[in-house]
Parts: sequence; structure tokens; C-alpha cells
Amino acid sequence: NCGKEATLRCPTCIQMKINSADSYFCSQDCFKSYWKLHKAVHISEAAKIELQRQADFSGYKYTGKLRAGTISPPRTVPAHIQKPDYATTGVAASEELLKRSAKIRVLDASEIERMRKVCRLAREVLDIAARAVRPGVTTDEIDAIVHQACIDRNAYPSPLNYYKFPKSLCTSVNEVICHGIPDSRPLEDGDIINLDITLYHDGMHGDLNETFPVGDHVDEAGKKLIKSAHDSMHAAIAMVKPGVMYREFGDVIEKVANGNGHQ
Repeated sequence: NCGKEATLRCPTCIQMKINSADSYFCSQDCFKSYWKLHKAVHISEAAKIELQRQADFSGYKYTGKLRAGTISPPRTVPAHIQKPDYATTGVAASEELLKRSAKIRVLDASEIERMRKVCRLAREVLDIAARAVRPGVTTDEIDAIVHQACIDRNAYPSPLNYYKFPKSLCTSVNEVICHGIPDSRPLEDGDIINLDITLYHDGMHGDLNETFPVGDHVDEAGKKLIKSAHDSMHAAIAMVKPGVMYREFGDVIEKVANGNGHQ
């Protein structure tokens, strides 16, 4: 209330999407002197998010020990990054149109090269995310790393706002089968985590995932599951060539998985 023009905005308010007059300050000195009072705005907003989370999962029947944490607001993507059609609306219109067609699109040489590039970029991002996996790190922190790695490669993180998905990758821990949402839960020694990464670059999506052990105390069942999935995938990859039917990949994956006691 000093009467000066306030153009400096609190970075935490920006991240939490708090857009009020209390978010703006006239200078760094003003911001610092008002901080003890101002941070109550963040605590209040965080409390609202936590109450909403509790309401969303009240009565939910969990199948294991894992419990949902708090989900932070979606991260923003710079204007210069090319975006898929659902980035704003949350609805993949082009995909909806393809669902009505039985025709499988065959890529030309130029499109294949673009596909190779985005897949290489996605592999780079997956490797970066994998290096962050360790006890004590939250999946939301991994999301921040992945989001920035996508931006650094001039790519859009494909999961973000895909049918309203709120994060930039999927993190599936322990009994979560797939498409887990990054949140505030710290990873624990003995967890296993699947990182599902997809990038959108130059009109193409590159999609891949991998499961990793967390720490040094993953049990034998977890290690066996990771190896079984890895072996099943590579058995299918070995079959890839013109003329092979899609169903044959499923057959060999099922055979390897069943042989390891999995489904």
C-alpha cells in the first residue's frame, strides 16, 4: 500500500496460479519486507489444494500401500514451442477423427526422419529423468526435470493436458499399472517406478517408457517383474519387419511374460 506502481510479481504465486493484487510488488525490497505476511497466501492456497486432494480420494479403495500425494499446478510451455491440437482444449481432435477410420497411415521418408528425431529426443529426456530416480525425490520433482528437458529441446511434453492430464510425464510407482500422475510423495528405497515419456516435435510424437528400481533394496519380485517386461519387449522388437501382423507381437509378449509367471 505504498502507492507506487506494482509490476513485480511473486514467482511462487505464478507457479501456484494465484492471480490477485497481493501477488504484485513495487520492488525487491518491498517484496522482502512483506514476505512474512505474503507467504500466508501460499499456505492458504496449498491448504485448498490439499483439501481438494483429500476429497478426490475419500473412499477410494487402494489395492496396496501406495497413497496419492498432492498434485501441483500444471507447468507452462513457452509460446514459441509448437503445440499439439489438445494443448489448449484438452481434446485431441485429430486423434478423434482417426478413430473413425480403419485405415493405417503409412509415413513417407520425410515423416520417418522426423519420427526418428523426436524418438531420439524422447530417449534423451528419459535418460535425464532416470538419473533423477533415487530415494527422497518426489515424482513432481521428476516432472519438473522432464518438463524443462522437453522445453530445452524445443519440444512439447505430450502428456500435458492430453484429455486434461495435468503433468508432463506419467510416473507409475509399485502397484500403479500405468499413467500415474506425478505428485508430492517422495520415492522410497525399494520402490519400482515406470517413467513414461512422450515428446511432440515437428508434428510428431515420440513415446517410450522404462521401469527402474529405486535404491538398493528392491525385492526379488520387483526385480523379476522389471526383467520380465524388458525381455517381453525385446522379444517383440526382434520380430519387427514388413509383413508381420500386429497380433503376433502380442502373442510373443504374452508367451515370454507367462513363462516368467506374469500376465
